[in-house]
Amino acid sequence: MIARGLARRCPRCGGGGLFEGWFTMRERCPGCHLKLAREDAHFVGAMAINLVVTEIAFGILLVTWAAATWPKPPWVSITLTAVAMNAVLPVLLYPFSKSVWTALDLWMHRFDPVDRTEIELP
Repeated sequence: MIARGLARRCPRCGGGGLFEGWFTMRERCPGCHLKLAREDAHFVGAMAINLVVTEIAFGILLVTWAAATWPKPPWVSITLTAVAMNAVLPVLLYPFSKSVWTALDLWMHRFDPVDRTEIELP
């Protein structure tokens, strides 16, 4: 399920097409009709994943660059790079964090009744 989420695919059926654009996730999977946003604040977990991954990358950048150039790290360059990375990385990770969170949520709540609701198919 997590691997499917990392590939921006449905965690249940593995089908693609979950996103209409980079920032817009469909309401349901086109293949198996899994409801992707299962509650109102569903994607708070996706925001947390995005934040944690971005901050870990920031920490690695900071420690690695400072250690590699010690005793005189270029703090201005490190700061500018870190600011740029903290602005760009969350945008790049946005759809991946949403699909990974959907996979984690489905894994944790596999037999949730919300998945069993019948929908009318076109």
